[in-house]
Amino acid sequence: MNMRLLIVSTLDSDQPFGAFTRPFYLGQYLAKHFDLCQMGLNCARVDYAKSVSVGSRSLLAYVRAVQKYITEFSPDIIYAQETLPGLAALIAVTLSRYKKCHLVFDFHTLSAFEYWTRLSSTTNKFQEFKQFIKTYIAQGILLFANCSVIAASAGTVQMIPQWYPTRSSKIYSVGNGVSEDLLQAPFVSTPDPYQHLRPAKIAVVIAPKTYQFPSNDMSVDMTIEVARHLQDEMQEIHFVVIGRNAEDLKSSLPANITFIGFLQSRSDFIAHLAHADICLLPFPETAVAGGARNKALDFLALKKLVISTPEGMRGLEEFRHQEHLIVTGYAVEEFAHTVQEASANLPKYQPLADTAYLLIQNQYSWQSMADQVADIFNNQVHKKI
Repeated sequence: MNMRLLIVSTLDSDQPFGAFTRPFYLGQYLAKHFDLCQMGLNCARVDYAKSVSVGSRSLLAYVRAVQKYITEFSPDIIYAQETLPGLAALIAVTLSRYKKCHLVFDFHTLSAFEYWTRLSSTTNKFQEFKQFIKTYIAQGILLFANCSVIAASAGTVQMIPQWYPTRSSKIYSVGNGVSEDLLQAPFVSTPDPYQHLRPAKIAVVIAPKTYQFPSNDMSVDMTIEVARHLQDEMQEIHFVVIGRNAEDLKSSLPANITFIGFLQSRSDFIAHLAHADICLLPFPETAVAGGARNKALDFLALKKLVISTPEGMRGLEEFRHQEHLIVTGYAVEEFAHTVQEASANLPKYQPLADTAYLLIQNQYSWQSMADQVADIFNNQVHKKI
């Protein structure tokens, strides 16, 4: 009989990106190893296992939901992703005096580091500092709960002892992956959704509005500035922002940028990436773009040339400048010049995209990541036995 696994996260089917991605796809493949139940904010898209939607980001709501499913589901392992679900799971297990299960936390990022790094550039420093203190204490509680922790990047694992006085041997690194439909997309023929913008080369940015974190807002601002810098090259390069509407913006826009909003259809989303010529990760240094990893992996899985600032690729150190992609500086002028030069010489840079695709294919499938997580779970259970 398979062990029972309860995944607790802020998975939100109304926003199938960012914090949705890791629990959804890991859950899909972990369901092959365990009798699984997904608990999230809105689990309507979870069609591979039983699920429960909490419907609120309230800590109390999550605690009650976890308590209820401890009684009804009797999990052997509770895998809580990010800070709110982690605290809820820890409180629920403690209050329920439920000693049968193993509690494992997952840090998508080190939140305190993100808030601290942004503090100097934010307009509301007091609010940002409050968030820094809250997340520092909250993640600290999880780290000192004597439970296993899985981090979404090796960089986060390295940062934890720099921020907290811990030398725990139970901190592991398992990154994000890419879905099979993306890996197959380069070989599937679909109509070009950018036909009306040709012959311009299409440079795509993904920047949906995300809960609480302003990283995507910063990438949109930088994209607009880059587009403005290249507006005289309108016939050669056109920028497309997926996930955002132009009506959401207060500033006037140059003519060489189009906002196409959120694409509800998965196939439509993939087609818009597959027909792009260049994919961009224009994150300023202060953006602290924890979620950029998903975008980068999606772009590279589609054999696209990626141009990124260093922040856009943080946590993906295996992918190197001029070997897998182009990494440029943070200055708008430098980023714009790099986009202009690359768009005029795409065949020259195709080997970078091909090399990155092979690395993605060999090491970054969600199946591989789920197998690593399953091994961690099994090792923890056997140690306790």
